[in-house]
Amino acid sequence: MKIGAITVGQSPRTDVTADIMGIFNGKAEILERGGLDGLTREQIQKFTPKEGDYVLVSRLNDGTSVTFAERHIIPRLQQAIQELEEQGTAFIMMFCTGKFPDTLKAKVPLIYPCEILDRVVPLLTAASSILVVTPSPLQITQSEEKWSRIVEQVSVTACSPYGEWKELEEAASLVRDTKADLVVLDCIGFSQEMKQLFAKETGKPVILPRTLLARLVSELTDV
Repeated sequence: MKIGAITVGQSPRTDVTADIMGIFNGKAEILERGGLDGLTREQIQKFTPKEGDYVLVSRLNDGTSVTFAERHIIPRLQQAIQELEEQGTAFIMMFCTGKFPDTLKAKVPLIYPCEILDRVVPLLTAASSILVVTPSPLQITQSEEKWSRIVEQVSVTACSPYGEWKELEEAASLVRDTKADLVVLDCIGFSQEMKQLFAKETGKPVILPRTLLARLVSELTDV
């Protein structure tokens, strides 16, 4: 079965597929496209967020990260959807936990991690209290606004999955004593290894979007 995957950064997202392909147990071929494919860093710099923009953070082919405004890549994401449909994909996964406008249209199921998280997270927190880890300080306010509509208590900290490992260790240590009863790593860039780090430091359950997404989609390939 052919399954499409769209990153808001540059494809292929080998960092993500390294953690999820085993979940599909050889039953899926992943075809990828990216919202920033074919662009240079200089061109991407023109997409720098301004006040009021919805902020996204993603990975480039060289392994570095970029921060940009969502509005600049919406037409490019629509083109990516069309290309994947033309290649015969049965479903398309969005490799990003951000919220996207309804203007994006697809002829096949377009599966957003944010929609899965919005429904699953409240079921897994008995006290309706969560700690959210988001990649950039520029995303803290939008994350607080989003999650406060879903759970009663939310604390947000910023730490990039695309930075140095020691920064992740420091972030995990800082939130060690959080009163939340669930940790949400709110970016597709967070890995299994990073999940294990936060779980070890906090002693709490940790939600990893990339594997949650893959496990849901794998139900569709289990035929």
